[in-house]
Amino acid sequence: MCENLKVEWVDGFREPQCKPNPEYPNGIDIDWCKRDGVPTCHTALPYPAKRCGYYLVKCNICDTKVAITTAGRPDDPRSVDIPCVLKGSKQ
Repeated sequence: MCENLKVEWVDGFREPQCKPNPEYPNGIDIDWCKRDGVPTCHTALPYPAKRCGYYLVKCNICDTKVAITTAGRPDDPRSVDIPCVLKGSKQ
């Protein structure tokens, strides 16, 4: 897990409207960059989310930010890998 990534969940104040995807009963792992050799930072996400909203994931070093939506269901994201913009700083 990358200590440089800060995760904040932003509540959308909505309950799920659709059924979860049965192919992911234990959540999904998000990989923003599936290319070999690209350094990434990895972090777990609070799983499952309370309801609809999003995770704001920010790198404290390079200020990269990504938003990952949630629905408060079993198929919510449980981890994320994001590209590291600082060469060779794979965590």
